[in-house]
Amino acid sequence: MSFPTGKVKSVSVGEDALTVELIDGRVISAPLIWYPTLIQATPKQLKNWKTCGAGSGVHWPLLDYRLSVEGILRGAREAESVARNSLAKA
Repeated sequence: MSFPTGKVKSVSVGEDALTVELIDGRVISAPLIWYPTLIQATPKQLKNWKTCGAGSGVHWPLLDYRLSVEGILRGAREAESVARNSLAKA
């Protein structure tokens, strides 16, 4: 199945959800529990994000962590190995 992706306008990480606003006006949200790396991150790390993949993804440089709009739309969760590696660095 193919999902129409969009370009990222803004990102917020709340207590329970990751929310991404797209330039075309859509707002997508996913449960934060799907992304253990983001749960473990500090507010400073979470605020420091930028777009990647020509705007179709989000990169948190201080975490060396990336998510794609397509993956969020598909409901893709963080791989266990990514979470383990992230927690090992902390």
